[in-house]
Amino acid sequence: MSKKVRKEFDLGGKSFILETGELAGQANGSVLAQYGETVVLATAVSQPLASNIDYFPLSVDYEEKLYAGGKISTSRFIKRENRPTEEAVLTSRLIDRSIRPLFPKDYLAEVQVIITVLSVDQQNDPDIVSLVATSAALAISDIPWNGPLAGIRVGKQNGIFILNPTEEEKKLSNLDLVIASNEKEVVMVEAEGSEIIEDAIVEGLKFAVEQGKIVIDKINELVKEVGKPKQDYEPIKTDPKTQEKIKDYIGKNVMKDFKTGAFQDESWFTDTLKKLEEEFIKEEINDLSPKIIADLLDEEVAQYLRSQILVEKIRPDGRSPDEIRQISTKVEVLPRTHGSAIFQRGDTQVLSIATLASPALEQLIEGMEGEETKRYMHHYNFPPFSVGEVRRRGAPARREIGHGALAEKAISPIIPSGDEFPYTIRVVSEVLSSAGSTSMASACGSTLALMDAGVPIKEPVAGISIGLITDKKDKSKYVTIVDIAYQEDAQGDMDFKVAGTKNGVTAIQMDTKLDGVSINILEEALTKAKKARLSILDKILHTIPKSRTSVSKHAPTVILVKIDPAKIGEVIGSGGRTINKIIAETGTAIDINDEGTVTISSKDAQACQKAAKTIEAIVKEFQPGEVYEGEVKRILPFGAMVEILPGKEGLVHISQLAPFRVESVGDVVKIGQKVKVRVAEIDDQGRVNLSMVFGNKDHESQNHQPSGFRRRSFPHTKPPYMKKYDRNRNQRSRNR
Repeated sequence: MSKKVRKEFDLGGKSFILETGELAGQANGSVLAQYGETVVLATAVSQPLASNIDYFPLSVDYEEKLYAGGKISTSRFIKRENRPTEEAVLTSRLIDRSIRPLFPKDYLAEVQVIITVLSVDQQNDPDIVSLVATSAALAISDIPWNGPLAGIRVGKQNGIFILNPTEEEKKLSNLDLVIASNEKEVVMVEAEGSEIIEDAIVEGLKFAVEQGKIVIDKINELVKEVGKPKQDYEPIKTDPKTQEKIKDYIGKNVMKDFKTGAFQDESWFTDTLKKLEEEFIKEEINDLSPKIIADLLDEEVAQYLRSQILVEKIRPDGRSPDEIRQISTKVEVLPRTHGSAIFQRGDTQVLSIATLASPALEQLIEGMEGEETKRYMHHYNFPPFSVGEVRRRGAPARREIGHGALAEKAISPIIPSGDEFPYTIRVVSEVLSSAGSTSMASACGSTLALMDAGVPIKEPVAGISIGLITDKKDKSKYVTIVDIAYQEDAQGDMDFKVAGTKNGVTAIQMDTKLDGVSINILEEALTKAKKARLSILDKILHTIPKSRTSVSKHAPTVILVKIDPAKIGEVIGSGGRTINKIIAETGTAIDINDEGTVTISSKDAQACQKAAKTIEAIVKEFQPGEVYEGEVKRILPFGAMVEILPGKEGLVHISQLAPFRVESVGDVVKIGQKVKVRVAEIDDQGRVNLSMVFGNKDHESQNHQPSGFRRRSFPHTKPPYMKKYDRNRNQRSRNR
């Protein structure tokens, strides 16, 4: 094994440990990182490229292990970890987006990074630990990489920034900002906030970069002690004459698309590359590959874009740097859905659909930290027809999961609480046409669909993407551009997505192709994003000024009834008899949680009201004098048991069956008979004692009860059951 080296340092008041040399010795680089009692192992391995491809084959896999949290899967059939959870996919993407820009552009060996979570302490999130461990593993390996990076999380509470907040601190924080940075600049940003103002985000970025220097210094110390010499590799090259020949062909036959605007189609680059390959690879030039052709095409397109934007200040589609493409919006698109909307910006078009359901249908998520639920979900679909392609369909790709999660982050802060709006909410965004920034279009479409569905959101949300074009020779020369279209995204230097309300930012995601972006540029991007966001919000509010006052007639009615948790058993009844009876009689769906919240849902609003009243009656405290109509359930020698509410029975003692002496309970009442009773008393054991004896006025008004309880009122006649009573008494006398 290699020499074991350990670096321990303080980060945010907690010990951070980096170790190497003991575990995974055959990897090009491996680091065990520990923060609190959260432990991860990051490994990096490279191997020669197996095939001639036109992209850098980097894969990042973040693997959650249930044993890390002391858990065994709750599934009865599968106990082994299966496909990655959405949270694992998002963490893999976060790390990938952080490290990818720092690999040499001409390095094409296959690189695989695997991060295995070994222990989770429920307080320190493993994603930051994993990002730092990955940075250290790549830095000490022989894989060419322009690192190291620091991974930092920033929270904010009472105006004070918190470095790497614990899970408990995160619950009280109105900002969750994650960045990857070098010593001076930012490489990746992922943020979620409760309408955070832009100035606070800039200060948070500065705070994170400054704190990240501590991590970078320790990784550099590790590299000095155990770092391996970086690999020598030969970049793929071709003959300069061949390159000029291809460039000349592009200039004469391809660049004309820039004048017609045809290159704005997202499939343009792929289609053009295919034509170039057909044109040149057929000539059997030995040192020519699809990668070289793709690089040359990319170089020509990028050069054209930079000259137009940096020098002419005109974008290829004729817009100025700060101009947004034409926007159109529409709500109430589909007849049977609960809420629907179309948001279109330029050629980017998204259809968003909102669905409402009972809280019982919220999503249950099982992970290393245990189980949690989610009542608002956003799912993003990116079908191949949206870019004019034919592609095999399957499970959602990482990109779809990531874009869906970003729009979900943007909307989550403005979703009303379960007490205000007791529904599980799902929004699906279908990308119908893609020409840049579909994730932010999804956030806008989600807002429209939610308002159309009658969800009382706190504020509308809009999103926009800010791009960056720099001079390749001088990074200080740059232009930030608003609402990037496809080629500006593909050949540009940054994609800075910002979503929020009129009050502040709710979500940010930043990727770059550079080895870092200055905070000054990000501050400018935030300022432009705010102006654009407010403009889009005006469009949204012009389409639908506020959420509809009621939900769709096709949406279920949901009623919440709060009860004393001690009375849950009374509502459920023995073996579920009581609650099942309510469900059968009303046709509603009923769910009860441990806190005593009863959720009643049905397409029939009246049925929900009936079920709610029944449950409220079951748990209410009976008071003497209250009158009910009940059903005789049992006949006892000393009285009758009458069910006055579902699962609630009281005893009518034989002495309280009538205002006169009764010899046999069966002489007065029968099983199944409906009788009117009043609560006589609640005894010291909580039992309900009932009476069928009322005053004259009350008694005479009941048609189902025989009249003339008092013989003095009817001296010459007797009610039928009294005649039967007398006959039985006479028969008993004769027998004696």
